Amino acid sequence: MLEDKDRIFTNLYGFDGWNLAAARRRGVWDGTGDIIKKGQPWVVEETKNSGLRGRGGAGFPTGMKWSFMPKPSDKPHYLLVNADESEPGTCKDRDILRYDPHRLLEGVLIAAFAINAHTAYIYVRGEYYNEASHLQQAIDEAYSYGLLGKNACGSGWDCDVYLHRGAGAYVCGEETALMESLEGKKGQPRNKPPFPAGAGLYSCPTTINNVETIASVPEILRRGATWFSGFGRPKNNGTKLFSISGHVEQPCNVEEAMSIPLKELVEKHAGGVRGGWDNLLAIIPGGSSTPILPREICDTVLMDFDALREVRSGLGTAAVIVMDKSTDVIYAIARLAKFYMHESCGQCTPCREGTAWLWRMMQRMVRGDATVAEIDQLLDVTKEIEGHTICAFGDGAVWPVQGLIRHFKPQMIERIEQYRKIAKAA
Repeated sequence: MLEDKDRIFTNLYGFDGWNLAAARRRGVWDGTGDIIKKGQPWVVEETKNSGLRGRGGAGFPTGMKWSFMPKPSDKPHYLLVNADESEPGTCKDRDILRYDPHRLLEGVLIAAFAINAHTAYIYVRGEYYNEASHLQQAIDEAYSYGLLGKNACGSGWDCDVYLHRGAGAYVCGEETALMESLEGKKGQPRNKPPFPAGAGLYSCPTTINNVETIASVPEILRRGATWFSGFGRPKNNGTKLFSISGHVEQPCNVEEAMSIPLKELVEKHAGGVRGGWDNLLAIIPGGSSTPILPREICDTVLMDFDALREVRSGLGTAAVIVMDKSTDVIYAIARLAKFYMHESCGQCTPCREGTAWLWRMMQRMVRGDATVAEIDQLLDVTKEIEGHTICAFGDGAVWPVQGLIRHFKPQMIERIEQYRKIAKAA
């Protein structure tokens, strides 16, 4: 269990103030200028050595992503912070924005310096009104005290930060769709290559990072890469915010060490499963787009990138959605299928048409108004979508259905047989 002295997000629950004075009491903006004066190579290399991987879902090594940015040229460099937190079950970034915005802004300055960017945009989910309000006030405070803007923190580096509120599109959490939206266009993903580091926002070199990723950087650089890499398994280093919801006694956000057993995470921090662990049916471990896991896997699986990939799921955003035995698991996945159908941007035919097919077929699976052979047909439809779209939205849309078929096919067959029995009797 992570000790309080090792927590990065010390105001996750808002017990202290979120303004600059309170943030400074917690050590935010402490020696930021000195960190920058150590130079860009040091900042990038120390971030690499820490083992920090993206906390927004993809898990790409942060320092390595920064190193992809080209050397300074005539084109400006941009840093984009992805605060478009729209994955069902995920609510970690909103608490950083709401209760610890200065920790994020300090990270923005350091990350912008690391990639030679003088301009940063924070793209906030449109529904996060209060969070955006706190963040804008924090930006204004930082400017008034010389922490942002010209010669930020006395470091000699100029950095301007702008807040941009989205319009409620899940797909804008995808980095290239986010850039399109920032440019005032429809939020639809771009083909890659070119990758953002080569041609991103306004066709200029751009790096996009998640809120939690950026907010973690200052404390890592203050305490050292060795401290951060001391948590978790190799290639799964550091601390992580977990959002635990569903059928638990105490839903919560909590910071824990990577590679903590899933069962321990739920029982120690969320009060356990409603009715006890024996009442557990399944858990979605990383937000709604990661495949569901049955109880027998949840008993022993670790919460990190590699362990969850080995059981054919994923850490994603680390949003743990717990379902007890009262859950109609077929209906639950059908509800997610409807969400992804609604949120598809419609640019790619497999996703636009396929997600609608999934939802219609899942509606019939919920009733049992189908044939057993159609379960395999449903799986075939997911395979026609997966890997055949411009962005990973199509993959995330089908993984919940694939997880259902993989682990709960007997329940789907039983539902179909019950429906037939009732229909025959009628």
